[in-house]
Amino acid sequence: MAVVSITLVDDYLSDCEIRGMAKDSIPRYRSTLGIFQAFMVGRGSEIQEADGQSLRDFIEYLRKERRTTQKTIETYFSVLSSFYDFLAFEGVIDKNPVPPIRKRYLKRYKDNGPRHERQLITVEDAGRLVRAALIVRDKAIIALLFKTGIRRGELVSLDVSDVDLIEGRLKLKPTAKRSNRVLFLDEEGMFLLKRWLRVREGVNRRNSPALFLSTWGYRISRTDVYELVTQAAERAGLHDPTSPRMEDHFSPHCCRHWFTTHLRRAGMAREFIQELRGDSRREAIDIYDHIDEKELKDAYLAAIPRLRI
Repeated sequence: MAVVSITLVDDYLSDCEIRGMAKDSIPRYRSTLGIFQAFMVGRGSEIQEADGQSLRDFIEYLRKERRTTQKTIETYFSVLSSFYDFLAFEGVIDKNPVPPIRKRYLKRYKDNGPRHERQLITVEDAGRLVRAALIVRDKAIIALLFKTGIRRGELVSLDVSDVDLIEGRLKLKPTAKRSNRVLFLDEEGMFLLKRWLRVREGVNRRNSPALFLSTWGYRISRTDVYELVTQAAERAGLHDPTSPRMEDHFSPHCCRHWFTTHLRRAGMAREFIQELRGDSRREAIDIYDHIDEKELKDAYLAAIPRLRI
């Protein structure tokens, strides 16, 4: 494998860090580019030499030989498009070859058939799901996902120092996706978090600053969070891993969907929900509209459902 290809990937990942990409995304981007790089080398080419034909062949390779899902293929091509945008910006290639391939071969078409939506469970089922978790760490994680709408990457990056149990606040690490970095917790969320922190004192053998630790004492991973949520959901009868229907699956992102929907049903103002979700502000009226933190917290505590946990 030519050194120049490896250097281009490293340069791109360094550029991602400069642009503020979340640190836990970097290994996934490296893995994706490594898979495509190996594919290109197997064809006797380098990664910077990709064209429409090699990209089409890569889609076929992923589907037939690696049995990759459509969603994962789309994720791979999102990474590849970002990489080739970087190469074009640096003048290594003339233009990004990925967009026309994505448009033609990876675009999803509506067939006017049944609409598959992410599963939305009841408040009672959410409480049952938390109770289905086997250990206090997992209960605290699932409760936080429901109570804050936090993303997986944001959750795993939390440190103990980011938690204020006196004020019931979480301070998130800055990321490109998030505008508001302050989240709140109600009494139920704080109760489980306090229980986990007591347990954590006895298992933190490596003196890690991470809020949530793996069995081995390291910071918990995104995959760990996905598995503990889906396993608890399966025990609660809310997740069927064998079903092809999206609405039969329950993933960590369903908690964010649940959080948003139930706040809206409780009558919370749209701009407050947007602030708590940390959505990027796109319009001038959003950018310059200041939301008082106390007012936001009071609205949150009034609207967030009680899980009876």
